[in-house]
Amino acid sequence: MSDFRYQPSLYVPFRDMAALERCRKIRREEIEQHPNPDYHIRVVKDADLEFIWVTDMFYRIKTAADAGEKLVLILPNPCPVYQHVARLINAFRVNCARLHVFAMDEYANEDGEIAPETWPQGFMHALKGYFYYAVDPDLRPPEKQIVGPTDANVSAYSHMIADAGGADQVYTGPGWTGHLAFIEPDAPEFAVPLEEWMQMGARIVTLSPFTLAQNSLHGSFGMSGDIAAVPPRAFTIGPADVIAAKNRMDLHGITVHGTTTSWQRMITRLCLHGPVTPLLPTSLHQLLRTDVYVTEIAARDIAVDWDKGY
Repeated sequence: MSDFRYQPSLYVPFRDMAALERCRKIRREEIEQHPNPDYHIRVVKDADLEFIWVTDMFYRIKTAADAGEKLVLILPNPCPVYQHVARLINAFRVNCARLHVFAMDEYANEDGEIAPETWPQGFMHALKGYFYYAVDPDLRPPEKQIVGPTDANVSAYSHMIADAGGADQVYTGPGWTGHLAFIEPDAPEFAVPLEEWMQMGARIVTLSPFTLAQNSLHGSFGMSGDIAAVPPRAFTIGPADVIAAKNRMDLHGITVHGTTTSWQRMITRLCLHGPVTPLLPTSLHQLLRTDVYVTEIAARDIAVDWDKGY
């Protein structure tokens, strides 16, 4: 048997060999087990993940509206799924006057200037298009209650969320690096020990090369690996904003265009069962009360498939 040993590339943020090997060996039937009883991990059918997300959003919006209560949501990278929530709001005539939404993150250029809402690839552009403008005008909240980061509010963004009453729910999902929002493990702006890191709020950060590669596969950038098309920096909420939220939902189920290939399979194991560290930002949820949903494809055992070749 050949004995060939090596360390992970220096580009890889998390390099604990023992933890990597342990997490690689986590079986499908072990995924849901965790020592924190408030950290609820459930494996669900792939087709159900979107339904679970839509149901939770609509339930919270309608329940708050029926009670005449304020609802504050932190929403991630906008996607067509938000159209389903808008359709339900319209169908059930839900008055969203007291709904407040904060965008989780947004792209920025090399100088830290945040992408304007008019940029087609921008998250706020999509959030308004897929969600806000899809809600019937008489049911929408005032547009000022749909808040995204701008050059003017960067330093105040975390305070704005707190002043709104704090987030009632924040929805997340790990990136290839394990990033939470755009809280990157290799961003110099977050290079501090865990205790200090957990107290950090919103800020402009440098995107990981792995995130550039991941996002170059998104439809908004042509799904062609055009890493030069993805902006180099971004705005993001901070770990403190996630900790301060009253509820959290973490979703794991990204595949390569609907195939059984998933780059999330390994990072899911690391974030759910690896050490809690800024080098695996989504691992923060392990310390909190969080509802985690993992699809069957993401939960599949990690195994070599020689039929797929090298």
